[in-house]
Amino acid sequence: MGDTVRDTRHNRIGVVTDRLGPYLQLRPLTGGREWDADPAHIEPATPPEVLRARLAEVNARSRKRPRSG
Repeated sequence: MGDTVRDTRHNRIGVVTDRLGPYLQLRPLTGGREWDADPAHIEPATPPEVLRARLAEVNARSRKRPRSG
């Protein structure tokens, strides 16, 4: 648990949080809703992949924030 991995089926990076039956539970790097992943489609994430995933999630959240002013 706690490994950062790439789900090749869904093309997503996540942290392994649990195992439920035959599936792994993954959570996005910056938090959010978990998803089920087949262990056959999991690979270790490289440092550049982790950085890109974190940046993409932070950017997506910043676009959703209402602007003040």
